[in-house]
Formats: sequence, structure tokens, C-alpha cells
Amino acid sequence: MDTPSRPSQADVLNKLYCMKQKQLAKALESGNSLRSQVLAAEAEAIFNAIKTAR
Repeated sequence: MDTPSRPSQADVLNKLYCMKQKQLAKALESGNSLRSQVLAAEAEAIFNAIKTAR
């Protein structure tokens, strides 16, 4: 039997980054500036982790 392959760390981070970008877009649309700032900082941290994982 083949075992399912686990996604790489970069794959997981990429998916998380995409989800965070969607959250950020919604926060920007709603005009919630504090939430937008927090989400932008989180997205930046994830992006930096992606660069490190490669």
C-alpha cells in the first residue's frame, strides 16, 4: 500500500499565506484598520518563513 505523501513545509506555508491574504482582503474591505495591520504583519511573517523554507 502506498502511504499518502505529506505536504512539504513550503506547501503548508503557501496555503496558510493564501488564507491570510484572503482574511486581509476582507479586513481591508470592511475598513477594520487594526485587524488589517495585524493580518498584514502575520502575512509578512509567513512570507518570510516561506523564503527561509526554500
